[in-house]
This record gives sequence, structure tokens and C-alpha cells, in this order.
Amino acid sequence: MIQRRKLIQSSAAIAFGAPALVGFAQQSVTLKFHTFMSPQSNVWLNMHKAWMDKVSEDSNGRIKFEAYPAMQLGGSPVQLYDQVKDGLVDVVWTLPGNTPGRFPRIEVFELPFMMNDAEATSKAYWEYVQTVAQDEFREVHPLALQVHGPGMFHMRNKLVKTAEDLVGSKVRGPTRQITKMLGYLGATPVGMPLPQIPDALSKGVIDGCAIPWEVVPAVKVQELTKFHSEFAPAGGALYTTTFVMAMNKAKYQSLAPDLKAVIDKNSGLATSGWLGKVQQQGDVAGRKSAVDAGNTIHTISAADAQDFKRKARLVEVEWMQEMDKRGFNGKQLFETAKALIAKHGKKA
Repeated sequence: MIQRRKLIQSSAAIAFGAPALVGFAQQSVTLKFHTFMSPQSNVWLNMHKAWMDKVSEDSNGRIKFEAYPAMQLGGSPVQLYDQVKDGLVDVVWTLPGNTPGRFPRIEVFELPFMMNDAEATSKAYWEYVQTVAQDEFREVHPLALQVHGPGMFHMRNKLVKTAEDLVGSKVRGPTRQITKMLGYLGATPVGMPLPQIPDALSKGVIDGCAIPWEVVPAVKVQELTKFHSEFAPAGGALYTTTFVMAMNKAKYQSLAPDLKAVIDKNSGLATSGWLGKVQQQGDVAGRKSAVDAGNTIHTISAADAQDFKRKARLVEVEWMQEMDKRGFNGKQLFETAKALIAKHGKKA
């Protein structure tokens, strides 16, 4: 009888204990990745999918993804950050600038002529948040922080050579600081998410848009505009836009330690720089699409860019003043961002 009881206890241990240990050791998870980018875009194909594939490979297939581009899980691009914060999805890639004023300190990287290299600026952006803006994304688990390559003008019926050429034109801007900049340059700024650009251009709601070369084919801007104005690298980039790839905090915390380590390996400074680099590399194909369409491309020289810089500097001044009012040292934040960009690469 005693021997039989021991056998039953032993069987129970096997039934209830061992599988639990094995299950923990071999935990696998499927993460829902949601973004607004189209499934044909450089960002989706060469950044998002490449990142997901790398994570899956490093986890020996124990981290899987359900991938949803183009807002396939519903909602609008503006809602992506809250979707991951609230656990409706597990990972998102989005623009903090979709919610104006919510992430004020990182807007420093969107100020006019702040950058000219996406890899360096993305690394600077990550380090900046880790050192002087740690609570900016406190509601989520940030995976990577990056910017795109140099932003520029794409116009339906007018070639922009000087700031005066923008006067009276309705131009789409992606974020608060950039729409303010467009206003100071003489344009009528129109804020709207990227997916709305094709319809707005085709219907004449806007006369042009400010986006980097890389995203042009994804929204068919080479077909909907005829004139493109880029800035010579020596003069710095007109602007860039900040992005965040973030994970739901509770979901990250629930991962087994070894799976957390896989996520950590594919997060942070190096991943931020890689995302920025890959996105800027897409500028080559984007520019070629405009060349192949027979469109006119004008390069604004470093000398001619001075007038743009002079008029746009009010955005920089106002941002620093706003930071001061919020209890931050605006000048110090600005100088920190500039110093980090210089540290990590090319200085604007």
C-alpha cells in the first residue's frame, strides 16, 4: 500500500511538476506587430519584416509574429501608440508626432536642419532618451528609436527653389514641429498621416508634401507630383521625423528570461541605428522612381538653404521656450541632442 502511494505521488509529480518546468523552459510566444506602413514599402519589407525574421531566428522559432501592415487590425495611425500601451497589440512602429505635444522632448530631433544622417541621428535619439528623457515613453517598453533620411519637398505644379516659392501652397507636414516650419517658410501647412497623402494630392487638397525620398514609391508621390526639391548634404537636411518601435510593457515582462534576452539583443542603440540606416538607404530607390517618371529634381545648394534656415529658426526658438515653460531646460536639451548627433556621426 505504501509502495503504491509512493508510485501515485511520483506519477503526480511527473504529471503536474515536470511538464510545467518543461513548458516554462520551452515557452513560445506569438506577438502581434501593427503599423500604418504599406506592405509594399521599404520600411515594411526591409526594416519591419527583417527585424521580425531576425528575432524569430535568434529565438529558434520560439518568438513568432502575426504581422499587420496598413492598419489591418483597425483604428487609425494616430491610435497605434495607445494600442500597444493598452495591450490591444504587442508591438508597434509609429510616429510619436501623430499625437502633438505628447512627447515634447524628443521633438528636438524634428527641428529644422538638425540632422543629415539617419543612422547617426537615430543612435543619438536613443541615447538622448536614455539619458535626459527616460520617462518620455514610460507607458511602453521601447525597442528602438529612429529617424528617416533627409526630408524634402514634392510638389504637383510648382518647383521650389527658394522659400518664397512656397508662399500660397498647401503642403502636408507629418508632425507639429514640421507643420510649424512650413508655416514660417511661407506655405499653408496641412497636417495629415502618411496614408492620406495620395488621396489629398489627387484631389488637390494639398499642393505638395514634405517627405523623404524613401517613402515616395509607397504613396505613389512620383506619379502624383512633378517637381522635387532636395537639399545639398553640405547644407544639412530640411528635417527628419522621429519614430518609435515599442512593445507592450506587460507582454515584455511576461516573457521567459531567455526570450527577453532575444528581444533585448534586437533592441537599443545598435538596432535604432540600423533602422535609421536601412530607411535612409531606401532614398536611392525612391529618388530613382521620380527620375524614371521624368519628373524635375532640383537640388537646393548650401548657400540657397541659408534663407530656409533663417526663416525656420523660429521653430527652434519656440521649442526651447516651450520646454522652459514645461519645466525643462530647452537650450540644454537642444545642445545635448546636437552633441549626441555629432558624437554618433555626421554633424548637421
